Amino acid sequence: MQNKKAKQNRKAKQKTAVFKMGEFTMEHKGVQTGVLMTGVYQGEKHCELIHGPSGSRIETDAPKDNHGKGEKFSPTDLVGAALGSCIVTTMAILTEKEGIDLRGANFEVRKIMGSNPRRISEFVISANLPLKLSPEERTRLQAIAQNCPVQLSLHPELKVSHQFNYILPDPS
Repeated sequence: MQNKKAKQNRKAKQKTAVFKMGEFTMEHKGVQTGVLMTGVYQGEKHCELIHGPSGSRIETDAPKDNHGKGEKFSPTDLVGAALGSCIVTTMAILTEKEGIDLRGANFEVRKIMGSNPRRISEFVISANLPLKLSPEERTRLQAIAQNCPVQLSLHPELKVSHQFNYILPDPS
């Protein structure tokens, strides 16, 4: 009995969620795995989004083709921007460990909307990376890009195509 109870206590400590008004953390084995984000509707299809840990803010607007003014990122634009950012960030995590400088790497994301239902139907991503990367490094980075956390979170019917251009001069 004591072993079973000790095992349950260890499991409970491995994954804990803490909720307080305006605060949220989720931990698994002592590593933060959750983040609180909040939003406030400001009228005229504008929202202000707040990142809990940093307090940084982003404003959104509905796109022109969906009753908005298109003055800011739309929520679906943010999905595309998150995908591009996630690709480059996960590549940088690997390359920094290996002493490869990716500074200046950049991306472009084209979002194509579908209808019935209205949703993102396709992302076309183009990434510009350093010319000096070896064939092995290029293969690993492309695999990372296609398996970044944002891409793995997208609906399987959403078409995502990648183009990698090795054209950037050495950043050093």
